[in-house]
Amino acid sequence: MGNRGILHDAHQNLGTSRWKHKAWVCCLLAFKGRKRPLMAPNNYTELFFLDEPTALAAGHRPCAECRRADFSRYVLAWETAMQIRSSAPQMDAALHIARVTRQRRQVTYEAPCETLPNGTMIRHSNRAALLWNQLALPYSPAGYDVPCARPTGPVTVLTPRPTVATLTAGYVPIAHPSALPHIS
Repeated sequence: MGNRGILHDAHQNLGTSRWKHKAWVCCLLAFKGRKRPLMAPNNYTELFFLDEPTALAAGHRPCAECRRADFSRYVLAWETAMQIRSSAPQMDAALHIARVTRQRRQVTYEAPCETLPNGTMIRHSNRAALLWNQLALPYSPAGYDVPCARPTGPVTVLTPRPTVATLTAGYVPIAHPSALPHIS
C-alpha cells in the first residue's frame, strides 16, 4: 500500500492532485492491528500496488514506521549507492526529481538492460516487466505473466534512477508470489 497524502474529498472523489508531499512511502497492509476505512475524510488516500517492485517503480520507498527493517536496509543500500548519509526527507527530495515531471509525467530513461539490477521495472514489448536474474516478468494487475528472456541492449527504465542505484547496492525488494517460482 502506498501513501502520497490526501488526494480525495469528503465524498471519496479524487481531485486533480496526484501527490500532496514528497514522502511517497509503501506500507504494510496490516500493522499493529490498526483498522481504518478506505479514503476516510481528512486522511491519506490509500494507493495499492501489486508488490514492492511496482511501488518502487512508481517512486515510493519503504515506510519508516511499519516497515522499519526494510526502510533501514533501503537506507543502507541508498547510502552505499550515493556515498552520502541521507535523511528520509533528503531521499524523498532526490526521488521526487527522479520520478515525476512538473507536468505530472513519469520520468523514465534509457539504459542497457544488462546493467540493471534485480527488482527493476522496465517497459518491454509495450508493457511493464520486472527484471530478475535472466528473466523479464510481464506485469499485470493480477500478478506477473509467463516470463521471457531478459532483453539485451537499451530499454526504457520505469524505476527511478536513485532506486535503481539502491537496488544495485544490494536492496532486495519483496516481489509478488506470482514472481516467486521464477526468481527463487
